[in-house]
Amino acid sequence: MRISRRWFPLLVGAAAGVLVMISGSLSSPVAVAGPTSAVADDQATLVEDFSYPGAAQIKNEYGVVLTSGDGHILFADCATDQGLGKGLLQVYTTEFIGANGEGMLCFKVTASAGYLNLLVPAVYEIRGDGSSSEQGHKVKADLTTDSGEHSTVEVRPIGSTPVGIGDDPNNAPTTLLRLESHA
Repeated sequence: MRISRRWFPLLVGAAAGVLVMISGSLSSPVAVAGPTSAVADDQATLVEDFSYPGAAQIKNEYGVVLTSGDGHILFADCATDQGLGKGLLQVYTTEFIGANGEGMLCFKVTASAGYLNLLVPAVYEIRGDGSSSEQGHKVKADLTTDSGEHSTVEVRPIGSTPVGIGDDPNNAPTTLLRLESHA
């Protein structure tokens, strides 16, 4: 089979994995749509998985599992950040987790909309990040019991919100699954 010179560029392009489309007659211009081969698949893509940075170290030091978030609710050291929890969302648990196993964890809310997925067992109280002189953020907390009973509570921006056994000693212990700030 003999190949005409006017077809040779089309055959080379097709062999290289370039999609070639001919419109109209053979004397019309040729439109090239771009690579369609594995060459395009070899390039690395950046995909944000929203996993929490430093989660393994935080789990080892504080005993809390931080799974993912959008960066607008951050784990904070209660003793050093903002001075003993001031301006921080505080989560209290009957488990011996947190700094020195005292059962208190802190989080810094940095935006009016954000979220953090986590696992904190035996939570009985969540305190808002506001004070008498400063309005706190509006935050929802998603919780579950060991039997799978889910609940969502609005955390008071100023003051304490009892949950689980903190709300009623006859309630089942609750695990905190998610903190979400909202406007």
